[in-house]
Amino acid sequence: MATGTLKTIQHWIDGTDFTGASPRSATVWNPATGEAQAEVALAGAADIDRAVKAAEAAFPAWSSTPPLKRARVMFRFKDLVERATDEIAALLSAEHGKTIADAKGEIGRGVEVIEFACGIPHLLKGDYTEQVGTGVDSWSVRQPLGVVGCITPFNFPAMIPLWMAPMAIACGNTVVMKPSERDPSVPLFLARLLKQAGLPDGVFNIVNGDKEAVDAMLDHPAIQALSFVGSTRIADYVYGRGTATGKRVQAFGGAKNHMVIMPDADLDQAADALIGAGYGSAGER
Repeated sequence: MATGTLKTIQHWIDGTDFTGASPRSATVWNPATGEAQAEVALAGAADIDRAVKAAEAAFPAWSSTPPLKRARVMFRFKDLVERATDEIAALLSAEHGKTIADAKGEIGRGVEVIEFACGIPHLLKGDYTEQVGTGVDSWSVRQPLGVVGCITPFNFPAMIPLWMAPMAIACGNTVVMKPSERDPSVPLFLARLLKQAGLPDGVFNIVNGDKEAVDAMLDHPAIQALSFVGSTRIADYVYGRGTATGKRVQAFGGAKNHMVIMPDADLDQAADALIGAGYGSAGER
């Protein structure tokens, strides 16, 4: 969809593009040229609720799907991501600004998590112990929670969504993801690849947005758990508001590389590593 000369980036709900009820939007810039290249729809509470309802509807069938069949979706998804690496890297670079080589490295790190998710039939095995007390046996089972939320940052628009979504999906949950509104196209591309890999509609949904969308996710009673990566200030906010509504929340705040240089260090190598750590990925790693 286009607005004037700029395309409009929509949401992805129940396996298809969705314009959204909110009239708000934001500009997506090309950081290499400083030019506007798209408008992204910003979700309101009604759009979040629509995505959550789609995820709720998909949960019973997906959670009862055998883990082996879920793993096969992940195998197909991994193959599709690897085949589309050049296309994903170009899309990522155009919105984020990192080099193509850096973008491909990020995608590779995400593929490692898809590979891990392919082992979900083994990873979901429970335990059984006899006679932990007189006449008492103990066992554990691993079961999906339901609808889970993902809030991902600007700096790794492929890797961090791929940290979260494949594991949540492989475990039998359904997902509502809010990527950064500054570079939303890669997660949407991944959503289409997941559908192509055989993921049922409604299992993975994307709503683009800002704080209004985040607050709606934090307050929505049907979202059982939420994973966040971003600044320390926002991580503290997400954790506090999310846990106040009874959600399981993992909130990863900002961090920066540290280095201890020992007296016997190779200073040329240490200096090279220090510059890469501090300024590689535009200082966002």
